Amino acid sequence: MTTYESDVKTISSSGEVVFNQLSKLSNFSNLQNMNAEAQAKLNEMLKDVEFDDDSCRFSVEGIGKVGFRITEREPFKTIKLEAENSPIAVNGWIQLVQVAENDTRLKLTLKADMPMMIKMMADSKLKKGINMIADALVQFLSMKTAK
Repeated sequence: MTTYESDVKTISSSGEVVFNQLSKLSNFSNLQNMNAEAQAKLNEMLKDVEFDDDSCRFSVEGIGKVGFRITEREPFKTIKLEAENSPIAVNGWIQLVQVAENDTRLKLTLKADMPMMIKMMADSKLKKGINMIADALVQFLSMKTAK
């Protein structure tokens, strides 16, 4: 298994508010409200995106329809996900730590069991992508918690 970790990101909100937004994937169904640059990056990577409370599905060029399902929620601390319909085994964690009243830290971790050939092709994209996803989550949360 290869591990990819994002940088630690800061969110100006409580851990409870952040967790409640992230632990229900249907909250992401309005991603089209993101800024134009973030929306363009998302559309480059993913097509036919669908959400429900526990899972998200999307089409990836060359792979087809894949997705993630939440497998465990530890309130205000961790959300664990597992890939579905993926050609490789992938698990992810969203880790949250509230350090002050309106200061929560977020870190993403992704573990993937990739054959060497796929790892050689995808390694740099996954290293970059994990931080892009973390940045997009922070932006999404900033929009949702600013209301």
